[in-house]
Amino acid sequence: MSGGLPYRLIATDLDGTLLRSDETVSPRTREAIEAACARGAAHIVVTGRAVAWTRHILDELGYEGLAVCGQGAQVYDAGAHRLLTSVTLDRRLAADAVAKLEAEVGEVAVAASADGLAGEVLFGPGFRAVAREDLPVRRVAERAELWAQPIGKLYIQHPELDDDALTAAARDTVGGLVEVVLAGADTVEVLPHGLDKATGLSLAARRLGVKGAETIAFGDMPNDIPMFRWAGHGVAMAGAHPELRAVADEVTGSNDEDGIATVLDRLFG
Repeated sequence: MSGGLPYRLIATDLDGTLLRSDETVSPRTREAIEAACARGAAHIVVTGRAVAWTRHILDELGYEGLAVCGQGAQVYDAGAHRLLTSVTLDRRLAADAVAKLEAEVGEVAVAASADGLAGEVLFGPGFRAVAREDLPVRRVAERAELWAQPIGKLYIQHPELDDDALTAAARDTVGGLVEVVLAGADTVEVLPHGLDKATGLSLAARRLGVKGAETIAFGDMPNDIPMFRWAGHGVAMAGAHPELRAVADEVTGSNDEDGIATVLDRLFG
């Protein structure tokens, strides 16, 4: 690699990867990333969270680089607090996809992530979620309110099907219209067709002048699979979803065990 670096770009997922269970970054992991960056590597956060649900974390970390948010839909300049790119989900298509899915599996609960820097997440009737005071969320009484404004993606839940079964059913039913990814517990997402984490990461990396082969990526869920396939080396966290482990180049410790630092210390010394 250039300048003797093993990798020029370190791409990390947030939840279950960079963040510990208490949503903080450990001192050891922070030091390992800072040491790699001091040698000339760049660090980029790649998360399924939309910018509005990510900004406060980046600010707390003092993170000023580019961040890929919303499963690749948004490239955000954290230092400038500016949204550089944003891809939205066609709202009529979103409604059609939900209707087609419900014709196959019965009623689902739906939430929508509104577009923009301050886009709130709208919880539709019956959606299982806890509205946190530090995040922009709002419950709506009618499903039609979910797509009354531009949206980045949908979240879907089923009263009986588990996450893997709902993901498979949605892909089988509407996979030709939209992308369906499993991003975490109770987090099955519907995205614009062709969009994934690799889409946004490749755009951000191009701005940094870095190629996929020069990138090491860390993650824990199936939505990280495209990022692993794009990157030169993919590292799954301990306890990662089996689908991600199957395509990973290696498995490290968990997010609560400084798994990222273990790998970076070995590679960057």
